[in-house]
Amino acid sequence: MSLIKRFVQYYKPHKLIFTLDMIAAFLVALVGMGYPIITRYMLNDFIPNQKLDLVIICSISLLLIYVVRMFLRYFIQYYGHIMGVRMQAQMRSDLFNKLEKLPYTFYDEHETGSLMSRMTNDLFDISEVAHHGPENLFIAGFTILASFIYLCFINWILALIIFACLPLLIIVTSHYRKQMRDAMRESKIAMAKINSSLESSISGIRVTKAFTNIDKEQEKFEKSNESFVKARSSAFNAMGKFFASSQFITDVFNIIVLLAGGIFLYQGTIDIGDYSTFIISVNMFISPINQVINFIEQFQNGSTGFKRFIEIMDEEEENVHEGNKICPPLKGDICFKNVNFHYKSSKQILNDISFTIPHGEKVALVGPSGGGKTTICHLIPHFYDVSEGEITLDGENINNFTLDSLRRQIGIVQQDVFLFGGTIKDNILYGKLDASEEELISAAKKANIYDYIMSLPNGFDTDIGERGVKLSGGQKQRLSIARIFLKNPSILILDEATSALDNTTEVLIQKALDELCKNRTSIVVAHRLSTIRNADEIILISDGKIKEKGTHEQLMKKNSSYKLLYDLQFRESDELEEKALQSNLKING
Repeated sequence: MSLIKRFVQYYKPHKLIFTLDMIAAFLVALVGMGYPIITRYMLNDFIPNQKLDLVIICSISLLLIYVVRMFLRYFIQYYGHIMGVRMQAQMRSDLFNKLEKLPYTFYDEHETGSLMSRMTNDLFDISEVAHHGPENLFIAGFTILASFIYLCFINWILALIIFACLPLLIIVTSHYRKQMRDAMRESKIAMAKINSSLESSISGIRVTKAFTNIDKEQEKFEKSNESFVKARSSAFNAMGKFFASSQFITDVFNIIVLLAGGIFLYQGTIDIGDYSTFIISVNMFISPINQVINFIEQFQNGSTGFKRFIEIMDEEEENVHEGNKICPPLKGDICFKNVNFHYKSSKQILNDISFTIPHGEKVALVGPSGGGKTTICHLIPHFYDVSEGEITLDGENINNFTLDSLRRQIGIVQQDVFLFGGTIKDNILYGKLDASEEELISAAKKANIYDYIMSLPNGFDTDIGERGVKLSGGQKQRLSIARIFLKNPSILILDEATSALDNTTEVLIQKALDELCKNRTSIVVAHRLSTIRNADEIILISDGKIKEKGTHEQLMKKNSSYKLLYDLQFRESDELEEKALQSNLKING
C-alpha cells in the first residue's frame, strides 16, 4: 500500500469534519474572488458613471461577505486543528501498540530517545500536514484556476504570458525539493540523537553526579547538539535556495505584468480599469502559488515524519512467531535440545545447549560473564527465537504456545529491577492486575516487605518516584518479588536477583526467594553461595557451551572448572555471608 493511501486511512474516522473543512475552504477561496470582480465594476462602470449608491452597496456587501469569511476561517482553524490532533492521537496509539508488540531484538537496536522523538516531534509534524495540507492545496488550487480564468476573461493574451512562466517555477521547485527532503530527514535523525542523549543523561544523572562527570555528559550532549546544528544548517541551505529561487520567479511575474500590461495600455488594447483589475487579479494568482511554496517546507517535515512512522509500523511483530495453542498450567518440566542461538549479525552465543530440569527442581546456572546464562533465561519465555534446536515445557515445544499464555506461566526476577512511576500498590499489582486486597497483602508478607509498607504514612498508596527512586535497592527487589508471588508462576527465573545487594540485605531477601522457589521449577543465575549450594543441579556455562553439570558436592569433589571458580570467587563471599548471618541473628536476638 502506498504512503498516500496509508495516510488517507487516518482521515476515515473524521469524514464529517474533513468534508465541512473542505467546504469552508472552498467558500473562503470563492469569497476571495469577490474583491477583484467588484473592483473591476467600480473602475469601469460605477465610478466613471457616478453610481455612488452601487459603490456603497457593493462595499457593504463585500464587508458582509468578509464577516462570513471570518467565521469560515475560524471553523477551518479550530476544527481543522482538532481533526489533526485526533489523527495525531490515533497515530500515537497505533505506534504505542506497535512498540508494545515488537520483539526484544528491535529494542536491542533502537534507543529510547530516538523512539520518543518519533512519538512526539514526528507525529506533531504529521498532524500539521494532515490539517493544513488538504485545505491549503484545495484553496490554492481553486484560487489559481479561478483567477487564471478571470485573467483570461480580462485579457487572455496577458494571462497566457503569465501562465507561460509556470513551467520554469515547477522545474526550479522540483529541483530543490529533493534536496530539501533529504536534508529534512537528516535533521530528524539528528534530533532523535539529541533526544537519546538527553534521555540517557537525565536517567543517569545520579551516576553522573556520583562520578563528577558533568563535563563529560555536557561534551556528549554538545556533540549531538552540534550534529543537529549541522543537519539543520544543511536543511536551511536547501530551503533557502528553494524559497529564494521560487520567490524570484514569482517576482518576475509582477515585472512581466508591469511591462506587458504597460505596452498593451500604451497600444490601447486594454483600458486603465481592466489593467488595474488585472494587476489585482495577478496578485490573487501569485499569492496561492507562494502559499503552496511556503507549504512545501511543512509538507517535507510531515512526509519525512510519516515515513519514519511507517518504518516502525512495518517492523515485524513479535507475535508473528507465536503458536496458536493456549499454554495450560504447567508442571514445569524444562528441556533444551541442541539449542543454538545468535543475535542478528553477531557471533554465536549458545552452542548445542542440552539439559533437562524436572518439575519442582532448582537449577543454578553459573559461569563467567557473557557466557550465555542470561540468554538461556531469555529463550524460555520466548523473548528470542532459537536459531536451531528446540525448547520444550512439559514436552511441548514453546513455539506452539501463544506468547501471552506462555509468559503467564513464567516469573522473572532480575538484578536490575524496573519499577513504574506510581504507588507501591500499583507496582505489586502489576503481577496480577485483578488481585484482591487479601492477595496483595499476602504477597507483600511473603516478600518480607509488608512491615516496611505499613510503616509508611500512606502505606500501599505511597508514591515511589520515577523507577522507584525513593526506595533502596533491597526494597525495590522485595517489591519485584511480591509481584512474582502475586503472579504465582509455574516456572521461576532468578537472574542474579541478589547480586547488587549487600550481604545482610541478601540474607533477608534470600528467605523470600526460597519461599518463592517452593514447589516451582526454578532457574537461578547467580554467583553467590546462598543461591547455589542448595540447588538440585549446577550447570557451568562458558563460551556458550555447557562445561560441567552436577550438584555442588559432586562438582567440588572433582578437580573441575567449577571448583576453581568457587575457590577464586565464592570462598570470600561465603565467609562474608556467614558473618552477615551471624550479625543478623544477633540483631534479631
